[in-house]
Amino acid sequence: MEDLTQEEWTEQLAKDDNAVILDVRTDAEVADGIIAGAKHIDIYKGQEFISEIEALDKSKNYYVYCRSGNRSGQACAIMDQLGFANAYNLEGGMLDWTGDVVDL
Repeated sequence: MEDLTQEEWTEQLAKDDNAVILDVRTDAEVADGIIAGAKHIDIYKGQEFISEIEALDKSKNYYVYCRSGNRSGQACAIMDQLGFANAYNLEGGMLDWTGDVVDL
């Protein structure tokens, strides 16, 4: 797991052909907008969250975010424990995000 600033996260993501963006916020938070192309898996769903994460392709690079960067950091730590080699946490999360968002 690696914590990246918004600038580092977006630059690395733009150059990564093997990237998956992962939004771990709640449904209510996602209703306010989501980063384009992101897959939504709510970290508060407990075992269901773990099951959905385990079903993901471990060969991909995951760019993970939440509202503030805290839950996405936890999600990255869980992903590390599950054998994911590349999980990148967006520091500051959506609170600091200045990029585009789209409605679901």
